[in-house]
Amino acid sequence: MDKNQIIRKTIDFVKVELQSAEGGHDWFHIERVHKNALLIAQGEKADAFIIELAALLHDIADSKFHNGDESIGPRKASQFLQSESVSQEIIDQVVYIIQNMSFKNSLESKTALNKSIEFQIVQDADRLDAIGAIGIARCFNYGGFKNRPLYDPDIKPNLNMDKESYKKSTAPTINHFYEKLLLLKDQMNTQTGRKIAQERHGYMEGFLNQFYAEWNGEK
Repeated sequence: MDKNQIIRKTIDFVKVELQSAEGGHDWFHIERVHKNALLIAQGEKADAFIIELAALLHDIADSKFHNGDESIGPRKASQFLQSESVSQEIIDQVVYIIQNMSFKNSLESKTALNKSIEFQIVQDADRLDAIGAIGIARCFNYGGFKNRPLYDPDIKPNLNMDKESYKKSTAPTINHFYEKLLLLKDQMNTQTGRKIAQERHGYMEGFLNQFYAEWNGEK
């Protein structure tokens, strides 16, 4: 098994699959998560092949663009890796990461996850792309895609959502900062992830201060 060749084929596969994807969940999102994962993995004793495959395939079929079906992504990833003769042991690990790494799944009460170092790295890499300047851009891009209002002072963030209410939310885009993005800094798994998240978190806080000042005619 030529691992470098499989990574190249995986990249080609993902680019084709996501060529018409929403801007916050397209190939460029995958590319950034891939780069984040490689950065975080430096100095960690982890399986780089599993990390790269999981990072590249984690959003191959995001459930929110497939009527909430959470089985499509893991199934497509598994079928692709099988077609490339990847060992079942590696496929199982990659699929487990894809199935369990999302924020919405962390809202669901269930048995504690087996968060291998590979899992931790890929989860951190994906969460980093949800915060900071890129996170802000992705947040408003998705809000526009769903035709949500920017902000409504009368609609307060729901800070006690479970998985189902999170999936069904139609709240203004600004609320998403409080319901998810500002929470991610304290949910990072790795030291590198926490360090990068701290800076990106501060950038979002500055953005929100500026947003409210402009909204209220103070600046």
